[in-house]
Amino acid sequence: MATALQNLSSYDSTNFPDISEKRFGLVVAEWNRELTDTLSNGAYETLLKHGAKAENIFRNTVPGSFELTLGAQFLAQHEEIDAVICLGVVIKGDTKHDDYICHAVAQGITTVGLKYNKPVIFGLVTTNTLEQAWDRAGGRHGNKGTEAAVAAIQMLGF
Repeated sequence: MATALQNLSSYDSTNFPDISEKRFGLVVAEWNRELTDTLSNGAYETLLKHGAKAENIFRNTVPGSFELTLGAQFLAQHEEIDAVICLGVVIKGDTKHDDYICHAVAQGITTVGLKYNKPVIFGLVTTNTLEQAWDRAGGRHGNKGTEAAVAAIQMLGF
């Protein structure tokens, strides 16, 4: 979703399913921790706001964004987990390292969701600068964690 003209935290919840009995796994990268904690808080608060119970939200951390995929699989393989939300931040550097990380994470998260037939949400912030990352982690473009939680809720309605 392009963010140039919109706030990630704006959404319509009129057709959200009941998530009061749903269980969510949050997989949060430790790399860029201040940013990922902000994303995680956005996701957590959004889930609570729409009826999830705190005891049904499980947060696991992984070292970096590359490890989000395996962290997602560890949670998704549990039948009692209904949706997994993956949160990380990759900021472009002087090399193409970010391209490899982002591609691997996108493909891996997709594969995990298809393998376990449940929502596994790509909440990876991919930016050119730290400022752009903060804009998407509670700044002028809202919070990508909120957007990821909304996507998980919507997908549970299918």
